[in-house]
Amino acid sequence: MTRHATIPPMETVKGVAINVDSSQRPLLVDGCDTISGLFRHRAQSEPTRIAHREKTLGIWREFTWADYWTHAKWIGLGLRRLGLQRGEVVQILSEDRKEWLYFDQGVQCMGGISSGIYTTDSSSQVAYILQNSRCRFLVVENEEQLDKFLDIPDGAPGVDKVIILEDEGLHDLKGERFLFLPELYALGQQEEAEHPGSFEAEIDKAQPQDVALLIYTSGTTGAPKGAMLTHENVLHAIQAGLRNLAVRPEAEQLCFLPLCHIFERNNSAYFPIAARSVVNFAESPETVFDNLREVSPEVFAAVPRVWEKVYSRVLILASEATWTGRMAYGLAMKAGMARAEAETGGKPLSILGRAGVALAELLVFRNLRQLLGMDRLKQGISGAAPISPALLKWYRAIGVPVFEGYGMTENAATCTVNRPGADRLGATGQAMPGVDLRIAEDGEIQSRALANFKGYWELPEKTAETFTADGWLRTGDIGRIDDDGFLIITGRLKDIIITAGGKNITPAEIESRLKFSHYISDAVIIGDRRKYLTALIMIDQENVEKFAQTARVPYADFASLTRAPQVQDLIRAEIDQVNKEFARVEQIKDFRLIDVLLTAEDDELTATMKLKRSFVEKKHKALIDDMYR
Repeated sequence: MTRHATIPPMETVKGVAINVDSSQRPLLVDGCDTISGLFRHRAQSEPTRIAHREKTLGIWREFTWADYWTHAKWIGLGLRRLGLQRGEVVQILSEDRKEWLYFDQGVQCMGGISSGIYTTDSSSQVAYILQNSRCRFLVVENEEQLDKFLDIPDGAPGVDKVIILEDEGLHDLKGERFLFLPELYALGQQEEAEHPGSFEAEIDKAQPQDVALLIYTSGTTGAPKGAMLTHENVLHAIQAGLRNLAVRPEAEQLCFLPLCHIFERNNSAYFPIAARSVVNFAESPETVFDNLREVSPEVFAAVPRVWEKVYSRVLILASEATWTGRMAYGLAMKAGMARAEAETGGKPLSILGRAGVALAELLVFRNLRQLLGMDRLKQGISGAAPISPALLKWYRAIGVPVFEGYGMTENAATCTVNRPGADRLGATGQAMPGVDLRIAEDGEIQSRALANFKGYWELPEKTAETFTADGWLRTGDIGRIDDDGFLIITGRLKDIIITAGGKNITPAEIESRLKFSHYISDAVIIGDRRKYLTALIMIDQENVEKFAQTARVPYADFASLTRAPQVQDLIRAEIDQVNKEFARVEQIKDFRLIDVLLTAEDDELTATMKLKRSFVEKKHKALIDDMYR
């Protein structure tokens, strides 16, 4: 329970008591003012309710809130026995799994700071984060991730213990620095036996303004910075999620994006604690679409790249169907697009239009949604990067409601969101409760809310630069707010292109439109201080290979595929189509295809699959120069 004497007015949302005014302190969720306090309340009030599921040997296994609480307690007490102090950072280097959440809560309940490292990070990147966060306790998933630690040249001397979740291939591992998870559990059990009630006592010591988690930014503009988020920041995000998302008790969710990122941490770690929804962990990034069909979630949050991939798969399936199947899909899409147009414009469908949609639902869309694992989806959320309005419209056409939202690590991913009844394509939605927005003179979007972070870890100067003199968060994005309060983002301040003719161009909208092509995976617009715009294009391997096979285009590998004249013509036609939608000064005059497959292990991409513009331009300078000769 809260320690505050003044209790703010409360309301009940989806069975959870939260502040009437979410900008008012203290922020309370079910009477709790910290994440760890809410976790204790949920585990003790509903111990037998299912908290999450995970696959073991192909079978989904269920774990209750009591399981969650017990294992988090053993971890927290075990770490305390090893010397963990309040305010120290524990790093987790693992794919999504139940133990990720156990460590997250175990560390926070003991007053520690939970942080995560992307499994795609290199050994040097791991070394930087360990050193920067002054980490003494590192959690690694398996031998592959342990090798990154072992490859650090100086041995990461600040790390006292490395806790390993899986022992496969490591039975001969020796050394006092290494500890397997069962051994940590045993230490926690010993600590509990010797000091009963100490875990609960540590939870009671937490304050809302204490740092609960450290989220490292993706490093698109330099070395990653650790963003400090407090218990209060996360509780604000939880309140916003309860009010705006279709989460409810026992609602099924799928966890598959990196838990290091605040987007997935909110969706799969913190919102479920309040909403009592059930988190299902995907087996691996490669099995996401199979697991999606198995789980058929009610809420599904993903980055645009995932929504684009689903769309591409459907187009491939449609192209491979029989003549009758292709005809049925085409007619159904006409009816679906009419529905999407009506919904977007707020106008009713004609009787003929409703009949067409009903037939399309019966013959095509109902089966398609079931095939995709979206037959029970009440709300899809797209965030972390811009998504094409045309893609959102396609999802509306097939009966899948996908809504775009906007946030960033520095405001706990809590700023604006579209939702049923308040939705506008091309906008990221209206401000969430308790969030104030304004547009600065230079067009920058600035926000003010209790979700705004405490600052960057040991970087007071960078922290000061991120806030205005009157305390508003500088997002670095530019945009506008329409008369109905919908936020339209037009680009990034640092990405504005000023052509040699003095024209200011924001490339984000052009790039987003290019990516709607199912042959284009990503694009970077070039043109700063140059006479015209050009583009570096990443092709969609799966769809372009399918095109090449159908068109009998010979190729030996990915590089030769990008050089094939027919593929060049294909992408040129896609660009020409996009050019028609923009003014002459915004049109792309030339392009080059990047001839290597990029992954999160490459410098050009972040772990959340966002292009690092500066790295791309530097690495492919020869291609860029060739377009301006």
